[in-house]
Amino acid sequence: MNFDLRLPIGLLFSVFGLVLTGYGLATKGDTALYEKSLGINMNLWWGLVLLVFGLGMLAFAKFGKKA
Repeated sequence: MNFDLRLPIGLLFSVFGLVLTGYGLATKGDTALYEKSLGINMNLWWGLVLLVFGLGMLAFAKFGKKA
């Protein structure tokens, strides 16, 4: 069986990262929403982190060693 777990993990994190980044961009001007996080748009930043991780996993799945 030749199943690479990096592919579904990369897809999952990439999709969640895109959704969270989109939400962070859509609510960028809402200062009341980000009052508890000291004015930092955590949705945007964590969305970008998830997106980078997901794209990294997809790159490893494509270009990594096959067992």
